Parts: sequence; C-alpha cells; structure tokens
Amino acid sequence: MSEQHEQEHEHHIVSPKIYVTIFFALLVLTTATVAASFVEMGVFNPIVALAIAVVKAVLVVLFFMHVKYSTKLTKLTVGAGIFTFLVLISLTLADYFTRAWGRW
Repeated sequence: MSEQHEQEHEHHIVSPKIYVTIFFALLVLTTATVAASFVEMGVFNPIVALAIAVVKAVLVVLFFMHVKYSTKLTKLTVGAGIFTFLVLISLTLADYFTRAWGRW
C-alpha cells in the first residue's frame, strides 16, 4: 500500500532544455504575431492572430502549468474549463448575431 501511495505523489521532473525550447517557440510565435499584423489579409487577420494566440496558450498551459504531466483529473478540470468557456462564447455570439433580426 505504501508503494502505491508513493507512486501517486511522484512528480515529473522537466529538464531545462524543454523550458528553453518552449521559450524560443513562444518567441518565434510572438514574432509571427507581430509579422502577421503588418500583412493585410482582410477578414483573416483576426483569425490568424487568434490561431497563433491559441497555440501560445496551449504551450503555456501544457508545459509551464505542468498540465501535460499532471493527473487525469487535472486534465479533465482544464478541459471542463475550456468547454465552459466555449459554451459561453457560443451563447454570446448567438445572441449577438440574432439581435438585428427584427429590424430588417
């Protein structure tokens, strides 16, 4: 029983090489965000900016917040938070897009 208890609380050690790699990936993605802001892509400008921001957020959550090496319960909690956020955004957008229906 004590052996199983010790394995449950075992922490994963992340090497500094991973942190440096993620840091440089975030720098490259930040540079890509700035470079994309100078390119005229029409309606795709916010889509590209949000896509880059989502990739950066996923890197931060997975590696700097250690979700990648966490328990399934922690991953479930993060997933539930993202799902709740997406539901709230979709309800807000549904309300926003249907506001002018009666004025046509």
